[in-house]
Amino acid sequence: MTTDPIAHSKRTPDSNSAPGGEFEREPVPESALLGRGKFWGMYAGEHTAGTEFMIGPLFLAAGASLSDLIWGLLLGNILAVLTWRFLVVPIAMTKRLTLYYQLERISGGLLVKLYNLVNGLLFCFLAGAMVTVSASAVGVPFDITFDVPANTFGLSNPSFTALVAIVGVVIAAVAAGGYERVARVANIAAPWMIAVFAACGIVSLARMGATSWTALSEGQFWKDAIAFVQAKNGPGEFSFWQIVVFAWLCNGAMHFGMADLTIFRFARSKASGWAPAIGMFLGHYMAWIAAAFLLAALIKMQPDLAVGEDGKVTANPGLLAFQSLGWTGIICVVIAGWTTANPTIYRAGLAFQGVLPTCSRTAMTLVAGAVATIAGAFPNLSAQLLGFVGTYGTVLGPMGAVIFVDFYLMKKLGLRDEYASFSGTQVNLAVLIAWLLPVAVGLYLILWQGLFAAYAVIPCWLVCGLLYMVLSKLTQKAPSVPATSSSSI
Repeated sequence: MTTDPIAHSKRTPDSNSAPGGEFEREPVPESALLGRGKFWGMYAGEHTAGTEFMIGPLFLAAGASLSDLIWGLLLGNILAVLTWRFLVVPIAMTKRLTLYYQLERISGGLLVKLYNLVNGLLFCFLAGAMVTVSASAVGVPFDITFDVPANTFGLSNPSFTALVAIVGVVIAAVAAGGYERVARVANIAAPWMIAVFAACGIVSLARMGATSWTALSEGQFWKDAIAFVQAKNGPGEFSFWQIVVFAWLCNGAMHFGMADLTIFRFARSKASGWAPAIGMFLGHYMAWIAAAFLLAALIKMQPDLAVGEDGKVTANPGLLAFQSLGWTGIICVVIAGWTTANPTIYRAGLAFQGVLPTCSRTAMTLVAGAVATIAGAFPNLSAQLLGFVGTYGTVLGPMGAVIFVDFYLMKKLGLRDEYASFSGTQVNLAVLIAWLLPVAVGLYLILWQGLFAAYAVIPCWLVCGLLYMVLSKLTQKAPSVPATSSSSI
């Protein structure tokens, strides 16, 4: 979930000139800058949410060892925090523009519309996974099962599909009500959910008898769980470096892709750039490991419940939480999925509105909610989150390389930065080719050659930046520019 500091900034006379009062097309003024506390709260909430209930158990199901998980997540999350702090924050605090407006000035309005469409669709698929998570919890008291079909786009049983539709309609309706409503619920839920995640881990360890450091370090309960999963699902392995790269780049679209320029443009101090640490280590460390312990405990205590009708082990978030914490766990899963899906659908609606600006935000949010609900009806999509978030970063991350090169290198190369705003072009071909070419190769390797998706993020980012420099040299018609900034607005 997210509590965007933009939504909480005080309106000032300077903000009246910005559409919606949020400075979408101008730098954030000094009077609207925010202290570091706003950012720490936002990242704590956004990264301790519904996705954690799905991703944590998937590590165990994929065959990751406990020691690799503990140390791999530690290193990967440190790298993620450093990337936010030293890649995103300096550009955000210098330009103080949204990601979308910076891209428009560099690449042109029509190309940004394409980016918005892709961004919105990927947001919808992520929100769909969270609809599945919430529905899995709602179904537990009604004995509605959560089956994962073999086909990626296969439906579960009719009862679960109907439940997904009901949950999706409710979530979309709330998101369509506006960001203030979404953020209000998220703010209330965040501290409680963090406590519940910690309780999930502690209770699960107690149920398995792993109450000493020796039992935890030996990890026999974890080895037994992996053996059980692989006996049902087939052999698998998830290495230390896969864990490191996944933890680092599962939010690749936000830091390497520069999406969080929109957040950090409000930062008064560079110290705010350390705020992602609280999300990474409460959510992507503590919560992932705690959620993985839920599956290990279920396998040890009630192994039959961990096996679906197809004979394979399924990570059912609602069932896992219910077996450890009862109704508290059910409520937490429902709210965690809901408070993640709500802002994600809201963001997708804004992206779609960027494509069709004549349509209202409410209408586009409802469209996004419908797409997310359809995606949520295919449980295999949520079961493939380990691959999806890497693919998400591979597709959107390279645009961050364009912004990085434009900010740091274009003038040094004697080229015009923010070329679209200078030339009036609607599609900067250098950006279009530099973005699509490495992404196409990356998707081919992921979808047809079986490459672990997160491995493609950084190579695509580097190639995109290099291509952007070379193609700009070939296509720009502007004369060399002086060392003084040409990007003032």
